[in-house]
Amino acid sequence: MYGGQHQLEVEASEAICDALQWADMVRFGLSGTEMVQAAFRAARAATGRTKIIRFEGHYHGWLDNVLIAHLNGEWGAGSEGQLSSHLDDMILLPWNDANAVEQTLNASGHEIAAVIMEPMMINAGAILPRPGYLHQVRRLCDKHGVVLIFDEVLTGFRLALGGAAERFGVSPDLATYGKALASGWPVSALAGTRELMNPLGTGEVNHAGTFNSSVMAMAATNATLRRLRLDPPYEAITEYGMALMEGFEKIGSNHDEQVHVQGLPMAFHVSFGTDDATDFRTLNRLDGSRYEKFTPSLVDHGLWVASRGIWYVFAAHGARELQTTLERFEEALTAWR
Repeated sequence: MYGGQHQLEVEASEAICDALQWADMVRFGLSGTEMVQAAFRAARAATGRTKIIRFEGHYHGWLDNVLIAHLNGEWGAGSEGQLSSHLDDMILLPWNDANAVEQTLNASGHEIAAVIMEPMMINAGAILPRPGYLHQVRRLCDKHGVVLIFDEVLTGFRLALGGAAERFGVSPDLATYGKALASGWPVSALAGTRELMNPLGTGEVNHAGTFNSSVMAMAATNATLRRLRLDPPYEAITEYGMALMEGFEKIGSNHDEQVHVQGLPMAFHVSFGTDDATDFRTLNRLDGSRYEKFTPSLVDHGLWVASRGIWYVFAAHGARELQTTLERFEEALTAWR
């Protein structure tokens, strides 16, 4: 049984705190979904409140109290068999709108334990926060005694060594990590301030799991963070991703197609349209459904992609993969048209 405490767990915790700079303590799990729930529990325990502010189009896992879908103009349960009543403690707001957050906190701040968001709306649309938005939400949370949670399962260690918090210069109170944390090995983490995290260590706030901090997961975490420190991939990823983004738009222009690309070089969104999206509502003005119909052609030409338009860049890819990807993208677009 590999879930007992051991030296690698200590080393991994120290490596994460060193990379993030803002966090005091770390707790490990297996999935981002799980650590989001741990963050909610820690925030509610600290504040004595129950409600959570979240945002349209942000993904925080598959459990009943977080999974939502937009169907027929309404937000609701995202799966058959899901209890929609479990969403009752969630307050859903449009993202990138600090005024909406301020009005809600002014009206109901005494009920709200936390605000959770992807600091970059990465899972849908690769949408950047407006200038000053994260700082404004940070200030509002401080004013109302609300815990600010960043869901960095996708942005963590991808946008920078310190994730979105480093890239955008705003520190949360709690943040969840996974995926890139251990180069894809099944491990996740909740990081945060000592005040919020310590009750998880004492058992006052329960978070259990047989395989938390397993030897293999901690070894993968340590190896990944060591590689990211000693051989940072971020400059190469930026160069590669920019070449892809510019290349796709150029290919579209050459074929009289409005191929729309937005986001960051390491995580960007491709669709058909012209205007940049700033939130979930404006994202839907782009022709994402047409891009979804285009993706089978990409797959047929050897590019395995997500139909919702997100592209992630790998540090292992270089000049050969870049040329091949652009060639296959153009071949797929030509064949599809």
